[in-house]
Amino acid sequence: MNDLRSRLRDSGYRLTPQRELILAAVESLGHATPDEVLAEVREHSSAVNASTVYRTLEVLEGLGLVRHAHLSDRAPTYHSVSDHEHFHLVCRNCGRVVSVGPGMLTSLTERLRDEQNFAVDVGHLTVFGACVECAEAAPEVTR
Repeated sequence: MNDLRSRLRDSGYRLTPQRELILAAVESLGHATPDEVLAEVREHSSAVNASTVYRTLEVLEGLGLVRHAHLSDRAPTYHSVSDHEHFHLVCRNCGRVVSVGPGMLTSLTERLRDEQNFAVDVGHLTVFGACVECAEAAPEVTR
């Protein structure tokens, strides 16, 4: 928590109880939309509103403490960077989300770097498709 305090302070922010609750909610939920973070935080404090959650998530992301990805057509989903670096696989049929380590993409990211002079930000990557169970149950979902 001292590292968090110093990172916030160095950027001109304080570690308020609300910021601490919001970061703890993101860490405990794993992957969560701002509304899900708000619901989790409200279990501990009714003094936090939606705009505080959105602003705090922006601040925490700017400081590199959380990241977001778009796992659906809904609001972005936030996760803590204290977790491993990963990208997401999302089944369009059942909604299952799987976190996958960046090593799975090594050949692709190296090729993009070498051939396109492009560095991939794996943490924002989401691949949509169908999990094996859904693809086997209804092959048309993979088309």
